[in-house]
Amino acid sequence: MGNGISPETGSDLSKIITQTRQICFELLEQAHLEPQDILVVGCSSSEIAAHRIGSYSSAEIGEAVFRTIQEIAKKQEIALAAQCCEHLNRALIVEKETAKRCHFPIVSVIPQLKAGGSFASAAYRYMHQPVAIETVRAQAGIDIGDTLIGMHLVPVAVPVRTSIDSIGGAHVVCARTRPKYIGGERAVYTAI
Repeated sequence: MGNGISPETGSDLSKIITQTRQICFELLEQAHLEPQDILVVGCSSSEIAAHRIGSYSSAEIGEAVFRTIQEIAKKQEIALAAQCCEHLNRALIVEKETAKRCHFPIVSVIPQLKAGGSFASAAYRYMHQPVAIETVRAQAGIDIGDTLIGMHLVPVAVPVRTSIDSIGGAHVVCARTRPKYIGGERAVYTAI
């Protein structure tokens, strides 16, 4: 289709869900997040469907990936931040409670399939009280399809290697964060 929206409903969603769950669990195992820590996720459904980012948005894929990660985050009591695409300046969709607790200013926008993306649109649809914010400082992140989530991570980001590095056709990069090391050669650091 010329509008960049996927009309397909035949993606192998069960495989996409399985890969998403595996990557998410492996990241969380290594990230050691605490309740209410923030996990930021950027996701290109186009890349998952083996197309160029932003060219073939799939509501079906975005929903499947979001619902899978949302379920895991809820069980772990982790706050989830869904990154919008560049058409919304990589704003994020979070629960209103998270925005209030962390003092993130709320902005007025509702993501759409081609302005925000399928993943953020699913977040807005399935979160309890979704709101948009412009930035977050997350303790861990999953970047599905090279969506550039780094701006939303707390310094210092540390790459996390998982046993698989893709969901569908999308390259996946994960990260956790740690406090900055300060001082010099005589400094003693805490275990992280």
